[in-house]
Amino acid sequence: MLSCKSPRKVMHAAYQLASGVLPKYFSKFSRHDFTVPQLFACLIVKEQQRKTYRDVEALLRDAPQWCHDIGMRKVPDHNTLCRAFHALNLARRSGKLLDRLTQWFAIARQLGSIVALDSSLYDPRYRSRHYEQRCRHYAQLQNHSANTRRSRTARLCPKLSIGVCTRCHLILSTRVRTGFGSDNRDFEPLLFDAWRRHPRLRTVLADAGYDSEANHCIARDDMGVRSFIKTGIGRPSKKPPSGYYRRLMSKRLKGSQRGKTYGQRAQAETVNSMLKRNLGDALRSRSPKARRNEQLLRVLAHNIALLCDEIEG
Repeated sequence: MLSCKSPRKVMHAAYQLASGVLPKYFSKFSRHDFTVPQLFACLIVKEQQRKTYRDVEALLRDAPQWCHDIGMRKVPDHNTLCRAFHALNLARRSGKLLDRLTQWFAIARQLGSIVALDSSLYDPRYRSRHYEQRCRHYAQLQNHSANTRRSRTARLCPKLSIGVCTRCHLILSTRVRTGFGSDNRDFEPLLFDAWRRHPRLRTVLADAGYDSEANHCIARDDMGVRSFIKTGIGRPSKKPPSGYYRRLMSKRLKGSQRGKTYGQRAQAETVNSMLKRNLGDALRSRSPKARRNEQLLRVLAHNIALLCDEIEG
């Protein structure tokens, strides 16, 4: 599916979504100049347009009608938006927002029965390619090993794991963490959240990073979902994989999967590409908590843009 490019439509849809989920004010002692749904809509526009807080403030001042559409009498300044971003605590509230978005897509009959899992790393800061090349060059001159450079980078790289509906590209579940590492431990929470939000889920697809006999048992025995996970995790070996389901996967997933069920797993990689192309591949936040909130805000901005395009269609 395509994502909507109109910031005005995205802003209005974000306001309608937040009005039914988020509280009206953060505290009874707040000034009540803006409601939480109004500030959330402004933050979604910020991510959709890839702007800073000052940039989105200037954008909204040039388009006062957008603010009038959601009931704002004036434009919030950049400090207000920054404080609202940290006060939203999306790590706790994003689940309810995703629940409501999934319900709306289910009403529109856009949800399929297949979910695909994948993960992707984001740059922890904005910097030019030329600067990165010069850093590598000077590191080599100082005789720093490649493993040392990689370990320093690995501790800083934010990772976003997602569960994607292959039919409509809606992100049903997310998992945010920092640093490299196996995707295996993210399989159960990603699948459970997607299965809870979409009861008609029947099939889950994943790459070799999620390969585990226990994950097959969780999907098939506990949730009644067929699991297709590529084998090959760990060191290469000529011996057949241990476990009934892993041996079954090594036989079924041989060769090209084009036109088959497992071939739909590429839709998760498509969504990761959409997130980075439309919303950026680097994060502006500095603290780990703020980076988690920023990644979750981008997931919500992606889903809302898909919703707006579906309404237009």
